[in-house]
Parts: sequence; C-alpha cells; structure tokens
Amino acid sequence: MSEREGHDMKDQIWTCSMHPQIRMKQPGQCPICGMDLIPAASGDAEMDPMTVGLTEHAMKLANVRTMIVGMGGGTGNVRLTGKVVPDERRVYSQATHVAGRVEELLVNYTGETVFQGQELARVYSPELVTAQEELLQAARVREVQPSLYAAAREKLRNWKLTDAQIEAVIAANATSGVVPILADVSGVVVQKRADLGDYLKRGEVLYAVADLSKLWVQFDLYESDLAAMHIGDTVRYTVRSVPGKIFKGRITFIDPVVDPATRVARARVEVADGSLKPGMFAIGMVQARHGHATALLVPRSAVLWTGPRSVVYVKEGEGRFRMREVVLGAAMGNDVMIASGLEAGEEIVVNGTFIVDAAAQLNGTPSMMSPQGGPMPKGHDHGAVK
Repeated sequence: MSEREGHDMKDQIWTCSMHPQIRMKQPGQCPICGMDLIPAASGDAEMDPMTVGLTEHAMKLANVRTMIVGMGGGTGNVRLTGKVVPDERRVYSQATHVAGRVEELLVNYTGETVFQGQELARVYSPELVTAQEELLQAARVREVQPSLYAAAREKLRNWKLTDAQIEAVIAANATSGVVPILADVSGVVVQKRADLGDYLKRGEVLYAVADLSKLWVQFDLYESDLAAMHIGDTVRYTVRSVPGKIFKGRITFIDPVVDPATRVARARVEVADGSLKPGMFAIGMVQARHGHATALLVPRSAVLWTGPRSVVYVKEGEGRFRMREVVLGAAMGNDVMIASGLEAGEEIVVNGTFIVDAAAQLNGTPSMMSPQGGPMPKGHDHGAVK
C-alpha cells in the first residue's frame, strides 16, 4: 500500500447506506440498524465535520421544513384566558347609617335589582329614639332657639333621614325607633351581608350593590407574555354563553405587579354589553407587537431548550445543518423573539428540529445535549459469547 493510499484510508469517513447521517472515522456497524458501514463518497468526506447531513428522502420522512428568518418589528398572536368581573369603580357598599337591630329586610337575595331611593331594610335604633326626642323638644322652642332646632334636624340628616321623614316625626309629635334604609345607588345586589335580627354598628354594610351596565374582562398574562403586551393593544375575544359573537376591546390597564401565588398579571378590557354577566369565562386573542425594529421572530418549534441554552439548526447547504446557540427575547404566542445569534436572511429548521438534533447526536457533531460534539455513548458491555 502506498503512502498516499494509507493517508486516504486514515481520512476515510464511514457511513450507513440506510442512514447516511451516520458518519464514523472507522468501519463498524450502524448504531441505528446494525448494518455494516461503508466508505462514504469522497465528496461527502470533504464536508464540514461540524455539520449534520440528511438525504432528501430522510428529510421527507421526517417532515423537515425550513424558513428564511426575516427582520422587522415582531408580531404574533397571543392567546389569553380571562373572566368577566364587575367594574370595581361601580361597586357600592350600602351601609346602615345608624346603629341598631335589623327588624325587616325588604331585599332578601343576591341578584335583585334595586333603584336609588328604594327602601331596602328597616332598623330599630335606640339612638334614633333619643335623637327624635331631641328634635321634638327643639321644635317646641324653635322660635326662640332656632340654632338648637337646626342642629337637631342636621343630626338626623347625617343619619340619612330625608326632610320628609323628619317632618313626619314633627307632625306626629311622637318618636319611632324604626328607621328605613334607602338605596343610595341603583344596581344589582351582588352580596347580602346581614340577616334578620342582626345588630349592626353604624357604617356596617348591609349589601354590596354593583352597576353592571359596564363590566371588566380581566385576562391573565403570564410572565413570558408581559413584554409583548401594551396598554392600547386590541383584544378580540369570545364568550361561550354568547356563541357566534366576537367581542373587541382595548387593554386599558395592566397590573404593575405579578401575583406571587398564580405568577400572572392581569390585563383589563372594559366592555358595555348587556349580554355579558360577571363570572363568564372569555378566550381572547391579541396581536402583540415587540418594540424593537431589528427584532427577529421565529416559530417556537424552531428552538430547542436545554436549561440555560437555546439552540436552532441553520441550513448551510442542501441537506446540511449546523447547530447555533441563540439568545431568546420575549415570547409572542406561537413565536419567540431572537435577541442574538441569528441574522436576517439565514435559513433555519422550523419543523423536525428534534430529528435533525438526533442525527447530530448519532453523528457526533455538536447537538443540543453535546455542544462540543463527540462520539455516541457506547451501550452496556455484557461480555463476549464463548
């Protein structure tokens, strides 16, 4: 054997006729199918050993697809889940203005609609009896002591008695310890907090009343979506109880903190629609936009994650791919921003990435689990059969 032939044999690459991605520096058996390896063509031997190759047939079987990375402000559809809730600015606590015992409840269940000025309950108050006696005494001397009379009336006004009720006490010239509690606002009773016979302190809440003509839809935002969401983004959403209708609104508020228990923040959309009710679930979609004009956006399926490392496979020729580490930016629904590691115009694998990575691992080229490359780990040695 000549010196040149010996040198050629030393540099010879061995491959499998069924699995051409297998490339070994010495003869043996294919680690996939067990067939004897054959010498690779000279053209194949000259290929970059740091890349992995797949035949056209293998790529079709594995459904390997690629795309050219473009540049521009990244956009992507982010799917959100949310819930319809009352507008917190339109929820009112209906309190009793005097201390006393609940003698009668005229609104007995949640969900009942009430109107401003409507009588909600009657409370017996010993303090009211005393105040009414003071009023009657002041009324008798109001000609000579008008300030005393005015003070007695003002005291009852502070307890939310109307002028008509005060005049009725004076006309009857008798006290009544029972005072009606009138609705301060119109709305729907969303919570009943007192029962018949309860003794309430002054200012204690009887009902929570909400104006449901305007509502909030609060969507959950995960930490990975926060960077892509902005106040003013349009959300299109559906509610299962209103089939066939697509609602649309703008984000008016995003929580400045993340809930430590759920690890989400909430984005608020305001809505005025009588078909929606608090407690309904909503599914929304928002086209989020990243602010960087030079940002690159790739499908999530193109990226392999392993701890702190993220890798993609860049096409370097027909059927040839090289692993590339990248730094990720914000997630954008089914896409992810690439902060660094790729340039616009490069072509990467977006489907079948795991297949390409598996071929790289079998070939000993750099892969997700072996960034420096190297031979495949050998199997267990059970000893030679004698």
